[in-house]
Amino acid sequence: MSTEAKALSQQPSVSFLEKIKPHFELIAAAVSGLLIAAGWLLDKGDYRSESIVAYLFAFIIGGFAKAKEGIEETIENKELNVEMLMIFAAVGSAIIGYWTEGAVLIFIFAVSGALETYTMNKSNKEISSLMELEPDEALLITNGQERLVAVADLQIGDQILVKPGERVPSDGRILKGKTNIDEAAITGESFPVSKSDSDEVFAGTVNLTGSITVEITKRSTETLFHKIIELVQNAQSEKSPSQLFIERFEGMYVKIVLAIVLLMMFLPHFLLGWSWHESFYRAMILLVVASPCALVASIMPATLSAISNGARHGILFKGGVHLENLSNLKAIAFDKTGTLTKGKPEVNEVIVREDLDQEEVLWKTASIENHSNHPLAQAIVKYVKPFSSRELLHPESIEDVSGWGVIANINGQEWKIGKADFVGKEAAETFAGEDAKQLASNGNSLVFVGIDGELAAMIALKDIVREETKAAIDDLKTKGIYTVMLTGDSEKTANAIAAESHVDRFFAECLPEEKVNQVKKLKDEFKTVAMVGDGINDAPALATANVGIAMGEGTDVALETADVVLMKNDLPRIAEAIHLSKRMNRIIKQNIVFSIAVITLLICSNFMQILDLPYGVIGHEGSTILVILNSLRLLK
Repeated sequence: MSTEAKALSQQPSVSFLEKIKPHFELIAAAVSGLLIAAGWLLDKGDYRSESIVAYLFAFIIGGFAKAKEGIEETIENKELNVEMLMIFAAVGSAIIGYWTEGAVLIFIFAVSGALETYTMNKSNKEISSLMELEPDEALLITNGQERLVAVADLQIGDQILVKPGERVPSDGRILKGKTNIDEAAITGESFPVSKSDSDEVFAGTVNLTGSITVEITKRSTETLFHKIIELVQNAQSEKSPSQLFIERFEGMYVKIVLAIVLLMMFLPHFLLGWSWHESFYRAMILLVVASPCALVASIMPATLSAISNGARHGILFKGGVHLENLSNLKAIAFDKTGTLTKGKPEVNEVIVREDLDQEEVLWKTASIENHSNHPLAQAIVKYVKPFSSRELLHPESIEDVSGWGVIANINGQEWKIGKADFVGKEAAETFAGEDAKQLASNGNSLVFVGIDGELAAMIALKDIVREETKAAIDDLKTKGIYTVMLTGDSEKTANAIAAESHVDRFFAECLPEEKVNQVKKLKDEFKTVAMVGDGINDAPALATANVGIAMGEGTDVALETADVVLMKNDLPRIAEAIHLSKRMNRIIKQNIVFSIAVITLLICSNFMQILDLPYGVIGHEGSTILVILNSLRLLK
């Protein structure tokens, strides 16, 4: 039995009450509705006392959750709220003998509350579904022996065995084995990713095919998986500026409504000649229809739905404020390395002297470069390995000349690998002629190989622009967003990558502080600016921008500083996030305009004495339900 299966079998059974707890408000609303129907039938059959008892139970059962919430918030904040208005309206309706209308008010209010809870639960489900993917135990390897330990007890450097079908317990790198990993929980990518020696694996992902030995690189509380859960939780608790404004407005508005309702109980009787019953009746209708339930529900359900939607598609927002700001973007600045480009150089062109065997030269070059950790050296080794069936050599001697290259001896020959000046500038310039100049102007880094003082080969390497970069940049341009590239590379390289990426402007040779200055200048020019990056040197610029967007495979500092995280390094997701933000803001505006229009119409109808309490209840509470249902469209 797998670790995951054992963990599942040991879980305690869930009681019936725990199962129905998330649906309590909906069940209470349904029971309240049945009691209202019973009360109405009893009233029609001249069982007035029995019908009042049914209505009373409908009040208690349907209104308990909202009444409890309203009273607790009033005591805690020392501020009246919408829930209290509904309680007063329902009780007032009962006092003047409108038991049915009061009960219906409670019923519809309970239904709207259940819908709000459903939205919250749907959003929380993203966290729950993630947390369920996190294993509790791991198979630790100590001195060749395997034993089951709690994931929380794993230390950095521990070695664990992950068998096919099991989830990876913690972040680490593969020491032994080859497999395919399902990383959908982390990146949203549906296709498995091939992994072998030295490749990174992440907690919560599924090992599909082969057994792998993994060295732990992060504690369970510091894994990328754990960070995702924290990001989603924080996003749900952080409120947008619009939501904060509505909440501040609510307290003041409730006081104004109550003051007007009190005045309406008396003034119309003396000023307009209404009867006392009519004055009180109209005051109760005003209490119902003037309550800003729909207005209050206009923003939070929409924000939660949008955050949930983004999390499901690999876009994590750290709060509603950042999601709201995305729709106002006028410019986006991109880091080059690891953002617009793959972040790892690749061999782009190889030129070997005609009298030499190309495979032999590359094999010995890779044998020397295999002893260096320089990214260019590792890229050459990676390029050569698939073309050679032979094991790499071990040079008799090797010397690393910092900043220039390496000198090695193989079979009595002296090999020099590095910059043009290192192997002989004049010879290097004439070796490949115009080809070398063209490659350099296109952003390639040139590595020269010399054997016993004579040029033998030239290898051109380039940090390749991501396949999706051009389409992503073009898509942003169609949305009217200005694009800028910030890089520490030379002017020549930056110019080549900028042209290939289709960005509008670029700034070369940028140190971290220069990136911050450029972002500040862009903010002065465009007002609302985003910064996209993945490295430690991008963190200050990410914090400076109105919206910081981090690539999911970036450094921890970038992830913690950014406001939005793209879990898969997929630039087109930025356009998706902006589209989602615009959808959310559009739906919020629809909700606000609709709710204000309904409240205004109902209040005017009440003053004109053409609105009865039942229609006031249906119009007001119906608008609240419609607003919430409109917000739920963002879940798709």
